[in-house]
Amino acid sequence: MAGIPTCGTGPASIGIWSGLIRDRGAIPAGSGYDAGMKQVTHGGGWPAVFYTFRKAREAGGLWRMWRALRSKNACKTCALGMGGQRGGMVNERGHGFEVCKKSIQAMAADMQGRLKDDFFETFDFESLEKMTPRELEASGRITQPLYAGPLDLTYKTISWDDAMGRIATKLKATQPDDSFFYFSGRSSNEAAFLLQVLARLFGTNNVNNCSYYCHQASGVGLNSVTGSGTATVVLDDVSACDLVFLIGANPASNHPRLMKSLVEVRRRGGTIIVINPLREVGLERFKVPSDFRSMLKANEIANLYVQPHIGGDIALLTGILKTLLEREAIDRTFVNQSTEGWDAVEAHVRGLRWDDITAQCGVSRSVMTDITDRYQKSKKTIFCWAMGITHHTHGVENVQMIANLAIARGMLGKTGCGLLPLRGHSNVQGVGSMGVTPKLKDAIFNALQDTYNMDLPTSEGLDTLGCMERADAGNVRSAICLGGNLYGSNPDSAFAGKALRAIDQVVYLSTTLNTGHVAGRGKETIILPVLARDEESQTTTQESMFNFVRLSNGGKQRFEGPRSEVEVIADLGHRIFGEAGSPLDWERMRDHRTIRHMIAAVVPGYEAIGKIDDAKQEFHIDGRTFHTPTFATPSGRAQCHAVDLPDLPELGDHELRLMTVRSEGQFNTVVYEEEDLYRGQERRDVILMNKRDLLRFGLMENDKVTVRNETGEMHDVLARPFDVPAGNAMMYYPESNVLIPCAADSRSKTPAFKSVIVEIVNPNPVRGNSYARD
Repeated sequence: MAGIPTCGTGPASIGIWSGLIRDRGAIPAGSGYDAGMKQVTHGGGWPAVFYTFRKAREAGGLWRMWRALRSKNACKTCALGMGGQRGGMVNERGHGFEVCKKSIQAMAADMQGRLKDDFFETFDFESLEKMTPRELEASGRITQPLYAGPLDLTYKTISWDDAMGRIATKLKATQPDDSFFYFSGRSSNEAAFLLQVLARLFGTNNVNNCSYYCHQASGVGLNSVTGSGTATVVLDDVSACDLVFLIGANPASNHPRLMKSLVEVRRRGGTIIVINPLREVGLERFKVPSDFRSMLKANEIANLYVQPHIGGDIALLTGILKTLLEREAIDRTFVNQSTEGWDAVEAHVRGLRWDDITAQCGVSRSVMTDITDRYQKSKKTIFCWAMGITHHTHGVENVQMIANLAIARGMLGKTGCGLLPLRGHSNVQGVGSMGVTPKLKDAIFNALQDTYNMDLPTSEGLDTLGCMERADAGNVRSAICLGGNLYGSNPDSAFAGKALRAIDQVVYLSTTLNTGHVAGRGKETIILPVLARDEESQTTTQESMFNFVRLSNGGKQRFEGPRSEVEVIADLGHRIFGEAGSPLDWERMRDHRTIRHMIAAVVPGYEAIGKIDDAKQEFHIDGRTFHTPTFATPSGRAQCHAVDLPDLPELGDHELRLMTVRSEGQFNTVVYEEEDLYRGQERRDVILMNKRDLLRFGLMENDKVTVRNETGEMHDVLARPFDVPAGNAMMYYPESNVLIPCAADSRSKTPAFKSVIVEIVNPNPVRGNSYARD
């Protein structure tokens, strides 16, 4: 267990997960009783339809939900690109009506009632700490500013003027680099741009966003290859390809609307290759609720389902590339004319031993041959991936190796081909485009200084984990979080809580309660209630993972009290800079159109946003996607990178390699349902492993174990079998963050939420294991 980095001061420990198993009854240890749900045989279908009806009733009725979903606002969940001026449930190609459980869940949460007046008289912090993420989310909308001081036992309501005055007073008394500003991807471009400008004018570059804990490795890796950190394709390309690689991603749960596109690939005779350690039922068969034929008979999704070891992706991709090289099946015209560095990649791969490749990925050479056969026949291939690729200490190298495989056959820089990171939050890409990074792009920096006469800081800013480490060292006085759950997103929960508690003042702009509001409190904590996207009185914009900018109309405010994020930021800017003078007129900055004109003048590729109010014309951002083999690098050529096989630690006798995952009833840190329908789990306090590992540890199904490592430990976790390669296991995020060390990719600073070594402690080993016969 030695050598696991930890950013806390020592192991953390939690006992039985209060609330998660409340009212479920005890399961006798070693009984062999299967308390899990019956696993469904496909994703989507009638269960999704019935769930939609149920959530609609909870939100006030079907008609109310229908109107909310049909409004001209971008979807609040994943970044696939639904809604905007095309209307809710319509994609960027104009196809609809499509709706998914994720958007239903998010909309229902925003449509729920407000927190009851006596909520915090009933629940103190001790009680709130026992609530699950789902219970906190479902407690109701926050409609009044909330405050808690260092000695308070719960939150109390305060006025907006008092809350904003406290925040401005604290910031003005804080040295700029003793602060940080954190952004969620659910915010608008306008709010993100304005707050990052406020932070720079305040004097700090400690500006970062939630992508540093998810897809930052994608951005860094892609930028190192094409000169652009985003997808190289648009949605139309997905409709033109004949092969899709789906690597380390589970869109059936996390991007359900993409499943319609995957079904269309299969219908036109295309191929889908899934590479995922976990066998996910939704990636084998799926019924698209908006498709009559699909509802009659579930569509087959994966033509080939490959299950490597966790962390074995580079080895597997290398094996495919090595097979192509041995067959002389490389597109020599493309690599010679449109790339740089290919010879080094080829020499490196040819020099690797097959035994090392197969041992590390756990996939046989014959399976790699099968994958290569299918790839070699393809005319147009798109490579998709998600956090199964980025959540490693070698996340950037994972992305570079995917790009190498695309380059090998010229599947880059032409229609129907390319690289597609499946991003989560609906505007996480837009937040990055708005300059929410520690270092501004030179073009944005120069435009702000020259056009708006701003004196911007040049000190090196900190990424998200760097800010948390600075807070843990006691060197952060003020933190402002625009949405999200910074505590719940962090590795090493004990470290995260300790770091946030060391901050003098933590400010959250939120719609509902989450675990960060309880376990992530500072010495002083203020929660500001803000409007949901479809409640804004002014239009906002968002950017999809296909580099498409959408215009959201907003709508009627559901409750008195919450304010627009832009209004809150402009008010704060006025209070901080109003008397001393500022290059911005903060009163004018309350107008979203004014902000968009500023974005158009400052952000490359966003020039069209300055006309979007009048034209209502949504647009693709220039210079990011590539349909000819000329890229945004200095030479115009794609850059190839020789990638070493990573050093993966050997497993001890009582150890497993753990990956953390989200459930089908969850979006990022927000848990909407305790059960995971697609994996047949009715609860979240479980560790899913191969049957052979249950036997190895002397376990029967539903035995309670302790899962631990040098970062933390979890007690009374139910061990259950699942289709995953032996030596690998899965637990639910964010609860299992207590086990995740602060080890991060050195270039992207993305924490390694996957491939974590844990020890399984069985307090009651059985004598005759039920799996001994299998």
